[in-house]
Amino acid sequence: MRTTAEIIRRWAAERPGTDALRWGDGQHMTYGELDRLSSQVAQGFLAAGVGSQDRVAILDKNGPEYFDWFFGAAKINAVPTPVNWRLAPPEVAYIVNDSEAKVFVVGSEFLPVLRQIAGDLRPSTKVLVIGGADGYESWEDWRDSFAADDPHAPQADGDVAYQLYSSGTTGLPKGVQLTNANLTSGLPMYESLMEMRDGSVNLVAMPLFHIGGGGWALAGLTVGIPGVIVRDLDPAKLVDLIERERISHGFLVPAVLQFMLMQPGVAERDYSSLRAILYGASPISTEVLATAVRTFGCGFFQAYGLTETTGTVVLLGEEDHDPDGPNAHRLRAAGRPVPGIEARIVDNVSGEDVPLGDVGEIWVRGPQVMLGYWNLPDETAKSMPGDGWFRTGDAGFLDADGYIYIHDRVKDMIVSGGENIYPAEVENVLMAHPAVADVAVIGVPSERWGETPKAMVVRRAGAEVTEQELIDYSRERLAKYKCPTSVEWVETLPRNPSGKILKKDLRAPYWEGRSRNVN
Repeated sequence: MRTTAEIIRRWAAERPGTDALRWGDGQHMTYGELDRLSSQVAQGFLAAGVGSQDRVAILDKNGPEYFDWFFGAAKINAVPTPVNWRLAPPEVAYIVNDSEAKVFVVGSEFLPVLRQIAGDLRPSTKVLVIGGADGYESWEDWRDSFAADDPHAPQADGDVAYQLYSSGTTGLPKGVQLTNANLTSGLPMYESLMEMRDGSVNLVAMPLFHIGGGGWALAGLTVGIPGVIVRDLDPAKLVDLIERERISHGFLVPAVLQFMLMQPGVAERDYSSLRAILYGASPISTEVLATAVRTFGCGFFQAYGLTETTGTVVLLGEEDHDPDGPNAHRLRAAGRPVPGIEARIVDNVSGEDVPLGDVGEIWVRGPQVMLGYWNLPDETAKSMPGDGWFRTGDAGFLDADGYIYIHDRVKDMIVSGGENIYPAEVENVLMAHPAVADVAVIGVPSERWGETPKAMVVRRAGAEVTEQELIDYSRERLAKYKCPTSVEWVETLPRNPSGKILKKDLRAPYWEGRSRNVN
């Protein structure tokens, strides 16, 4: 399969009566039904003026509508662009407008967001609401008014097939353009490396706007197996779901695994259907990982990757997950490059590879590396210095056996509960507060989330503001997970001669005594 549209076409032809999706209380959709619905959506998109490589956006939690939306776009060579539903309304509006989306599909749960930003959206953007609402056309009625004729629009390997937004150090999200070639080179690896095959059942629990959610769901559909959709993450219900649906494969972030392990009686449940759990998106503690391996009794695989690399490019395999074995130290490794991926550890001053064991920036190259950032050639050039290499922004080292270990972040990014947070974005918001003269946001350790943002604030002379007032101020303007969980008042911020804040110095006291500066 060379394009995403071919995924649904193949399985609709070969196994039309097999479940593609399951959700809720016994609801399901077969590959044949998904093929029909996505063809109706494709015809609807064409009628709305959506052309080849035009963007279509969606704002909703995980649900079956995501998939007829996605494959409907694929069938006309349009670009599905999901929006992070955890973002604040101005951030949602920015992404919809930046992507120049011709159609914007909104879940009814997010009608308050839509009503707040409706006046800010491009007038040409057609808005559809799942379930319908006063003043807006129903997604279902609109979709069902069109014939189920697959347009079979031409698609090329290099055409953009997916656009996911990743926060940027400038404070504005960046549209990551993933091509058909990116996706079809990366998705099949799970079939071979994790034995995802006929009879498997895939857990689709992480948000579909993430590569770890949407990409993982596509990996299961590529194999032609059912995907069990989880709309709202509840650790206790996840444990029940594994038993009830006989889940064999799943991708989960470490924080979710940790919460699942806290559930009463978790060790006594039936996990005999589990074949493999992939985890990643943020660091995991050795204690949580070892407990998870012993509790769930299946193969564990750690994924390291980014949206820009179509997800997993470095994998720690099942054989390296024995907490009692001779290679237990490898539980701290990210793993080794997957087939087709090359990796380097680079000194950013000299541009040369560093010796084994020395820390440098991790660079990767291979067919999974993105086409580039949407309408941001300068940002693309910074991240892709040439010859196919991509700069991950993460610092690490390589051992003699070819394992990569993550040491720190080259950039100032904070990873909290699997979500990427860029301090510049938070700082820009806080600096607009009249009581703030200067601010730096850093990541500090959190036993629950790995790390959380902390604001180091210099007050303006004579100004009065409380910690909670600043936190509430940021929550009105940013997604909650990006907002500081604590504020510390300082007289001044340390800076180097060029004026750059020395965040390493600010972080140091909070990470003292730890072996690495990620949690």
